[in-house]
Amino acid sequence: MKIPPLLSRPVLIGTLLSGAVLLAVPMLALAQGNSGLTIFSGVDRKDILDYYLQFGGNPNERDRYKLYIPGKKLPQGASKFYLSYPNNFKAEFSPENVEVRIKDGQESVPLSGVVIDKESRFVEISLAEPLPPNTKAEIVISNIKNPDFGTYYLVCDVLASGDIPVRLYVGTWIVSIQR
Repeated sequence: MKIPPLLSRPVLIGTLLSGAVLLAVPMLALAQGNSGLTIFSGVDRKDILDYYLQFGGNPNERDRYKLYIPGKKLPQGASKFYLSYPNNFKAEFSPENVEVRIKDGQESVPLSGVVIDKESRFVEISLAEPLPPNTKAEIVISNIKNPDFGTYYLVCDVLASGDIPVRLYVGTWIVSIQR
């Protein structure tokens, strides 16, 4: 029995592979996060932090930011987090929508206060109890209205929870808001 040309093995394999690629592209678009391959950012590769925009990172829409800090970046623990952002980062959010999570995002840490200073462009997150050294943390900002499309550098510092409280640079999230 002769196989019709439309059902030949190379055509069938090509069709299956094309379908797999087409199905994968929307999934990649939904998973907005991580800095990926960043060239000429001005930030050392070791200082670029991972993030995830849960609802796709669309301009001027509501989203949830998950800003990850690996434990190795907190060798002295932390009692406060400081996030600074550029002048053109016109996102809107409120203190009650900011939280810090540990244990792979499963446990929320009690906060003693969150201050958003729009004029100086920074957020100060004070913890009720300091994080122990080398604890992996996740800063979650819910119900944030994304700024216009573009790339934004969000810088993270911490106040170390050791014997001498000193402010230390942790890293930078290079956040992309896309159309």
